[in-house]
Amino acid sequence: MSLKGPIVLVDDDEDDQYLIELSLKSLQLPNELRLFGNGLDALTYLQTTQEQPFIILCDVNMPIMNGIELRRQINEDEYLRKKSIPFIFLTTASNAQLVQEAYDTMVQGFFRKAPDFAGLEKQIKCIIEYWQACLHPNKV
Repeated sequence: MSLKGPIVLVDDDEDDQYLIELSLKSLQLPNELRLFGNGLDALTYLQTTQEQPFIILCDVNMPIMNGIELRRQINEDEYLRKKSIPFIFLTTASNAQLVQEAYDTMVQGFFRKAPDFAGLEKQIKCIIEYWQACLHPNKV
């Protein structure tokens, strides 16, 4: 994790991408945003980039490769595992089984997207501020 590294957003819903991007802009962060509409494109980026992303915000339900599959692939890739990029699910899908499945993949958080922009903005702010303050293997 790098505090100034890019924020990786993996979400196939363009409206959600837009709202999350607006929320991030409101925080006036120095981080660039990398947008991906499915897990496979995000995985390819993560495997080939020299960048050290700050955080991954990921939806669960997406075409081609869903968020759970993406998280599993990251866990199985030694190069990506050593990057220790915080991985947070931010999704509209939620039930007890899905939350358990997500935490079985050693995810660092699972949030149901707030139903309005103000709520989403508060969620994003909370997530970002937590990881900015958190000690992390690639930060100490």
